[in-house]
Amino acid sequence: MKRNARKAFNELKKLGVPVSESGYGHFVISAEDNVDEVWADFYDAMHIPGWEFGVNPKITTILNKYSLMDEWINPGILGVYDG
Repeated sequence: MKRNARKAFNELKKLGVPVSESGYGHFVISAEDNVDEVWADFYDAMHIPGWEFGVNPKITTILNKYSLMDEWINPGILGVYDG
């Protein structure tokens, strides 16, 4: 994993975002582990003001900081890639 992606991964993990390493991009974010806070929701969060495409703005801010972007792989997983 590239240095910028590792920094974003660690920062997101520290916030409690359900991240894991995988074969999709740099890492993935689960949209199914929204226990204490909703991090990503393919269906309902598209209607929450400030959210882009169902992704919590806290995630978007960190990914932008490290020149990364997210993309839905399926309704349960976001892949993180170079921006």
